[in-house]
Amino acid sequence: MSHGLFISFEGIDGAGKSTHVEALAQAFRDAGRAVVLTREPGGTPLAEQLRQLALTAPMDPLTEALLMFAARRDHLGQVIEPALARGDVVLCDRFTDATFAYQGAGRGFDRQVLAQLERWVQAVDALPGGTLRQPHLTLWFEVPPEVAAQRLAGARAPDRFESQPLAFFQRVAQGYAERAEAEPARFARLQADQPREAVWAQALAAVRQRGWLP
Repeated sequence: MSHGLFISFEGIDGAGKSTHVEALAQAFRDAGRAVVLTREPGGTPLAEQLRQLALTAPMDPLTEALLMFAARRDHLGQVIEPALARGDVVLCDRFTDATFAYQGAGRGFDRQVLAQLERWVQAVDALPGGTLRQPHLTLWFEVPPEVAAQRLAGARAPDRFESQPLAFFQRVAQGYAERAEAEPARFARLQADQPREAVWAQALAAVRQRGWLP
């Protein structure tokens, strides 16, 4: 297959998703595919600057959401869409599901406003019928917030999100569950509180089931 693929990795802080991004990239390279590794917020010089602000500077939930979508708009235009047009595989550490989980469920921000921003930012002319750009597959690394907190403890100085209380991450986890329930065909739910090899096997199986890897 030669058309572009867009796969996102989602989960609360401490879910362990980032450790599997490079492994999946290598699996696609071994299959002869060109791979773009990227992240959100971030992925472009401008978006990385916005990421730094979002992770460190105090702000209200609306400002935070606007920063996320501003970074996403630049990321889509500069990185994701060109890569998909070339037929590359795009592996992205977080995408819009994270905004609905963190800013929507976690911060309690208005989901309807987020949905409107999503429509504005992710509308792509190349997609038929006003379809929004979404990942072809979202690997959701689901882990109990208590387990994730133990993994993060003492790992590094926490940013604005990592330093939130357990109740915040419980709401974020529920936000992810709501997104997965709304789009079950796009989500692959991985039990991420298992040994790394077992989690990787789940991720690889989810991609193989769609015929994207041998």
